[in-house]
Amino acid sequence: MKRHIHVLLLLLLLAGTAFAQTPELRKKQFNLESSGLAIQGYDPVAYFTINKAVEGKKELSANYNGVTYRFVSKQNKEEFTRNPTRYEPQFGGWCAYAMGKKGEKVAIDPETFKVLDGKLYLFYNKYFNNTLKSWNQDEARLKTQADHNWMKFVP
Repeated sequence: MKRHIHVLLLLLLLAGTAFAQTPELRKKQFNLESSGLAIQGYDPVAYFTINKAVEGKKELSANYNGVTYRFVSKQNKEEFTRNPTRYEPQFGGWCAYAMGKKGEKVAIDPETFKVLDGKLYLFYNKYFNNTLKSWNQDEARLKTQADHNWMKFVP
């Protein structure tokens, strides 16, 4: 029994290492401005704490593995710094619907979002095409497919 536990722990450790993302890979695969800024400068913590999309302040920035985030308050910045993976958007900040539907990286409107099961999902919303509405119609299937499709970009 102990041997099985040790093997399982080793496999989990190896899996975690295999899925580790380098700053270079993150910069290449994430939806970032040329400066490395994520979510077009919107505060990732505010989506969770006040359920709103709020632009962060340049002077309240933090870098996590090559990706820069901005915050509306020092408190939000500190919260993010304590647990950045909790607040980062899914699929590198690309449109969740497009990732699920076609496995494509599509730009987003940072004000069109959904927090689901403690995760932030962002969506494209322009020219009468709000993909959040389409996502909501088939969320379970699209989420599963998006999780699968994202692995093509971040092995």
